[in-house]
Amino acid sequence: MLTPFDDTYFMKKALEEAQEAYERNEIPVGAIIVSNNTVIARGHNLTEMLNDVTAHAEMQAITAAANYLGGKYLIDCTLYVTLEPCQMCAGALYWSQISRIVFAAKDEHRGYRVMGGKLHPKTKVTEGLLEKEASTLLKKFFLKKRNLN
Repeated sequence: MLTPFDDTYFMKKALEEAQEAYERNEIPVGAIIVSNNTVIARGHNLTEMLNDVTAHAEMQAITAAANYLGGKYLIDCTLYVTLEPCQMCAGALYWSQISRIVFAAKDEHRGYRVMGGKLHPKTKVTEGLLEKEASTLLKKFFLKKRNLN
């Protein structure tokens, strides 16, 4: 049976969050958390608006998902995020025991893998889904930033 609720469908929802960040002049990273084919949390970068270096899209989504579920563990949940998590977010994801992470674009400079971050041993990772779309939005953002300075 085909379902419209596949990884691509949910990553497009994360890209909508990234677009929201872009429109708010935040680094365009978006995240959603899904449980049983239902979006239970969403977030995008709010570091500029909140003046808070920890206000990454993943952190916003983790907090919202924990509130929705009424507990700190995100077992049987999937995070869809448009950029590979940093080591701070990977640490939070480790402690949340999230079951799965799907990310679009690699972060070859600040991603959790290059920085030595770890995920929970049971967390499964899928990378590269809609990578071009996520990368294009990030590049557009930083080109715009450079042209303003």
